[in-house]
Amino acid sequence: MSPTVFRKGGLRFYFFSREEKRRHIHVQGADGEAKFWLEPKIELFQNYGLSQRSLKKALQLVEEHKDEIYTVWNKHFPG
Repeated sequence: MSPTVFRKGGLRFYFFSREEKRRHIHVQGADGEAKFWLEPKIELFQNYGLSQRSLKKALQLVEEHKDEIYTVWNKHFPG
């Protein structure tokens, strides 16, 4: 299961249900996907084909929607 947190700017922001417990978010775009750590700070962990422009936009959106991402994370992964 991969719940979508939000979509914006041609990007989908989502989690995988069975992955490590460290908070992170996956981002999928037309040209690839990436994974960002949310803690201890927001940073790119892996990139699989997203352009630099898409990565920059994704990072900006993760930062802007951090509270929303945390809220959905906490509901999806209680405890």
